[in-house]
Amino acid sequence: MKRILEHAKHLYSLDECNFTPVAGHEGGRNKIFICSKGGEKKFVLRISATGDRTENDYLAETDFVHYLAENGAPVADVIPSADGKFVEVIDGAAFPVFISLFEYAKGILLADNAYRYREGAPLSEYFFNTGKTLGKIHALSKNFEPVTAHRRPDYFDKYNMEYLGRLIPDKYRELKSAIAARLEKFRTLPTDAQSYGLVHFDFSDGNYHIDMDTGAITVFDFDNCLYCWYMFDLANLWLHNEGWCRHEPDQSKRFKLMQQCFDLQLQGYKTETELPDKLLEKLPLFIDMVLIENIVDEFECAAREGQELDYEDIEDASECLINGIPYAGFRKEET
Repeated sequence: MKRILEHAKHLYSLDECNFTPVAGHEGGRNKIFICSKGGEKKFVLRISATGDRTENDYLAETDFVHYLAENGAPVADVIPSADGKFVEVIDGAAFPVFISLFEYAKGILLADNAYRYREGAPLSEYFFNTGKTLGKIHALSKNFEPVTAHRRPDYFDKYNMEYLGRLIPDKYRELKSAIAARLEKFRTLPTDAQSYGLVHFDFSDGNYHIDMDTGAITVFDFDNCLYCWYMFDLANLWLHNEGWCRHEPDQSKRFKLMQQCFDLQLQGYKTETELPDKLLEKLPLFIDMVLIENIVDEFECAAREGQELDYEDIEDASECLINGIPYAGFRKEET
């Protein structure tokens, strides 16, 4: 890693910067460093050597991020190297190493503020701003024209039973059957320009900073972006709202609280872009789509680590899919 960092310093003229590693999280695929020089502007250096992505994959991601930033989306822009490249490639021990530099998003993570929102502001502002930020990204995505050679994958390039059947062991055949049934339903969904496009695919409070003075949100980590339904990112917001409502033990009351949070997010979202009613009506199906992504991620993490999956990590999501429980655990009769 020392050799790679020295190379990165030269590529991005960061010789006098200090490099602070960011602790990895479960499922994390990249090495992240905060680059700083005294009190001057900070940057984020990403080093990737996973062996399952190409230079074009990273070029497609960084092209999209730069397009969003250039057109006013609140995202942390990618910074070109001294040679004008968004992605630099160097030889690694086993795989090519891909290096990119990004702006440091203004603000902090909610987690780093003990999940307290900014002082003196109502929490409703946060939910509204979250939806508005996502709506701005989606509005621009609808007009994004990718470079032909640099295109991110489509949803079914990965989420298909040929791949998932190999990834998920046969002892989970009930789960595999439930996933296969959902995939067939997904294939019937509309893919017009207002419904389907390049999405973040991991839009959550771990991937944006909040300016605690203004409430402004800046998004980062488009590493998983792909072509999917815009409703996926919204359904992911729905699921994450549970964290704000878990203090309520009564399921029906908790559901109503989550819906209130989501309604505020939708209000913000719709100030930036349209949302077809025919897709919003299928929110439970898109929540299932998010559950499948979470389950697949757990199996992939276990495979990369050469470990057996701990079923408790996917038990709740699996039960919802197998038993057809809508809204990720909220039984229909209780909503």
